[in-house]
Amino acid sequence: MKPTQKNRPSFAVYAVEGEGDTAFWTKIGAAWSHEDGKGYSVTLSCLPVNGRLVLRDPKTADGDRE
Repeated sequence: MKPTQKNRPSFAVYAVEGEGDTAFWTKIGAAWSHEDGKGYSVTLSCLPVNGRLVLRDPKTADGDRE
C-alpha cells in the first residue's frame, strides 16, 4: 500500500539517542500498515547516524496519544 495524505500512518518513527529520562527523541518519519496486516511501509525524512529507531502510535493534533 502506498502512503498518501488520505490514510493516516499507523506509527510515527523516532530516532532515539540515550536512555531513560535523558533520551532525546527526534521524529523522522511514519509507517503505514499493509492491507494484509503482514508488514509496514516506512517513510523516513532523514537517517540517524546513531541511536535506535522506535515506532510509536501517532499523536493526535492536540498532542495526546490515541
